Amino acid sequence: MLAVTMSLLAGKIGLVFGVANKRSIAWAIAQAWHKAGATLAFTYQGERLKENVEELVSTFGPDTLLLPCDVTKDEDINTVFAAVQQKFGKLHLLLHAVAFAPKEALEGRFVNTTRDAFKIAHDVSAYSLVALARGAAPLMTEGGSIVAMSYYGAEKVIPHYNVMGVAKAALEASTRYLAYDLGAQKIRVNCISAGPVNTLAARGIAGFSAMLKHYEQHAPLKRNVLPDELGATGTFLASDGAAAITGQVLYVDCGYQVMGMTEAPKAA
Repeated sequence: MLAVTMSLLAGKIGLVFGVANKRSIAWAIAQAWHKAGATLAFTYQGERLKENVEELVSTFGPDTLLLPCDVTKDEDINTVFAAVQQKFGKLHLLLHAVAFAPKEALEGRFVNTTRDAFKIAHDVSAYSLVALARGAAPLMTEGGSIVAMSYYGAEKVIPHYNVMGVAKAALEASTRYLAYDLGAQKIRVNCISAGPVNTLAARGIAGFSAMLKHYEQHAPLKRNVLPDELGATGTFLASDGAAAITGQVLYVDCGYQVMGMTEAPKAA
């Protein structure tokens, strides 16, 4: 884990959505927040993931708040924020690392995306940020930082990313509008656009291994981003060091996003 000042987030209360297992980007950021002094609560999606998440968060202490939450259900969201209010009385940090699209929508041609797949991808991956921000805002009485996870497929076409790229574009636009709405409450809203990381969600994308190799070959740093580096970036955005940053998409992808051509054209 990259070195993080222990007191950077001291006294901060954070709520983490999106941990599935130890390889999750959400888990890397949660570990960094914890090491920087934040007290964290977690959610999990469905009984299938409960045991994994329970085992991970228990390392932060036996009384760590862990709650089920399906982000497509307002009643689940309301229950989570009510529990956070009851236990802590306030909230400073929120991590949104939630995304989903039906597997068949991540194969073949984007033009064949069904209406249902489009709705599901946008509900889970984009609208959920709006719903969670709405729940968090009343608890962020001392200001706060909301961090969401995006990907380059929101900006450029990535084969097989399909409807998820469109949903991530909606997520990034939502980030800007939320930043405007919540800025007067000293609540900042930003996205981290991470390079490819070998997570459970990523393995559902066809050709993911080839994508990792492509990034290694063409990113200026000639490698892929490490989970610890995403944790450090998440900690920066959560800290007072980013107090004047909101509504932004921060690319943490070893420089891949800046590239147009990957090699200089050869002379005629």
